[in-house]
Amino acid sequence: MAGFTKKINDAVAGSIVGRRFRLEGSGHAKSREGSRFLTEIRAGLATFFAMAYIISVNATILTDSGGTCVCTDTTDITCTTDLDYNLCLGVIRRDFITGTAAIAALTSFCMGLFANMPIALAPGMGLNAYFTYTVVGFHGTGPVTYRLALTAIFIEGFVFVGLSLLGLRQWLARVIPASIKLASGVGIGLYLTIIGLTYSAGIGAITGAPSTPLELAGCLQSELVDGVCPGSTKMRSPMIVKGAIIAGILLVSIISWPRNSSVTYFPHTPVGDDNFNFFKKVATFHSIKETLNAQDWNVAGASGQFGLALITFLYVDILDCTGTLYSMARFAGAIDEETQDFEGSAVAYLVDAFGISIGSLFGLSPVTAFIESGAGISEGGKTGLTAMTAGICFFISIFFAPIFASIPPWATGCTLIIVGAMMCKAAKDINWRYWGDSFPAFVTLAVMPFTYSIAYGLIAGIVSYIIINTIIWLLEAVSGGRIVPADKEFREPWTYKIKGGILPAWIVRAASGQKDFWHDHSEYPVTTPSSPPSSLPDYTHNSEAMVGNEAKVLETGKANEKLS
Repeated sequence: MAGFTKKINDAVAGSIVGRRFRLEGSGHAKSREGSRFLTEIRAGLATFFAMAYIISVNATILTDSGGTCVCTDTTDITCTTDLDYNLCLGVIRRDFITGTAAIAALTSFCMGLFANMPIALAPGMGLNAYFTYTVVGFHGTGPVTYRLALTAIFIEGFVFVGLSLLGLRQWLARVIPASIKLASGVGIGLYLTIIGLTYSAGIGAITGAPSTPLELAGCLQSELVDGVCPGSTKMRSPMIVKGAIIAGILLVSIISWPRNSSVTYFPHTPVGDDNFNFFKKVATFHSIKETLNAQDWNVAGASGQFGLALITFLYVDILDCTGTLYSMARFAGAIDEETQDFEGSAVAYLVDAFGISIGSLFGLSPVTAFIESGAGISEGGKTGLTAMTAGICFFISIFFAPIFASIPPWATGCTLIIVGAMMCKAAKDINWRYWGDSFPAFVTLAVMPFTYSIAYGLIAGIVSYIIINTIIWLLEAVSGGRIVPADKEFREPWTYKIKGGILPAWIVRAASGQKDFWHDHSEYPVTTPSSPPSSLPDYTHNSEAMVGNEAKVLETGKANEKLS
């Protein structure tokens, strides 16, 4: 058997496929040590099974936005009990199932084919919750309509294209203080935990407002509507584990499928009958009917929340995808220690950027790189063949939409709690020794879950960091250095500068007169670890990996190194 697999690996390595993906033995100057064809296939399967939960979880969360469904009930603006509205929700949930699998298939395959990186992509956790519960609101009760939010995401994708070409994504990711980035991961983890505990998208362990158990308030008591501050009145009051996730989802889902059970997902109701009839098809192709190309381009009358949503999507995506790509590239041994860059980084960013815009055409929240790609890398994945294999698996899953659409929210709610718990580990890496770093970090991680908004948490943390550290700087300047806060020697280094500038290498080469500026003629070898990691780093979510990686860079004094 070993001889047979060696023959296959050697045959592929010696072909054009081996040279294209730089397999070991291909003869390429930058072949990746230890990369084998069959190992890459196995690694791709590991990546898919580690992140397959996103198909049902993402659909469940996005369905809470109401999508394109229209609520006509004048007594209940959420139409929670409206039959026609709930039947419509069933249709768009199937749309989201198909769309999620399709965009994950497309972007993962393209990441492998064009960037040659073993990193898979899909709609990001955290961003989908922000999209649903903060921007659009439960069943469309938020400040921005579903269609207009998709427009913001479409625009964001093309803004990313420009930022990627100019090399600004890396710089923007470095500007944010490390403690704020670490706290962002923790805050998002707590945020997801609350969602997993609610009724609408979780196990129903806590409740409060009809859809959001916690919200930003601050309005006059006379302005409360059903115990919640309307959007226009907020803040106006002067008083102011590996494989375990998939196994758990499958177990709970199977228990919930029998119709005569007290916990059935298919009760004998019109909605239950409709869901059960679709479930019985088992394997079929469900075309995207309601959420395809649903953008609203009439942004002239959009509120300031539209701009806030666009900026927040940009910021979180920059940190999320940038950090994940570099974390996984380093784990795969593809980082060049001199440039702190990896092969195909510019193409990888462009795949992510175009994937965001294409995903919005499918009616989805932003796409990003997944830290679960580390499951495949830990299996030996080093090239784009790993991501392409995962992409093919996601494509196959499109035709099993009835199964994924029949996974109840109480099966995926525990997933959110697990992910949230894992993300909170980043709290230990926050610089708690100096209050100029620790207090803004605490504000960030506290405001996110307690206002049910990622955006408010980020804004509160960044503003408090600027105010506190500006005051400290002014006091030191005025006192001639005599007034210095305690433990300032433990302050984390911060700078907006990057060694060599922020322009990417291809622009530098073009400016120097190199005609084929898109080619890097420096034939430095790709560094690989002498002893590959034996297990996957204990990360569960993109944001945690991002903030952990950024903190490590800063702590080792490399914050100014070039990311071209």
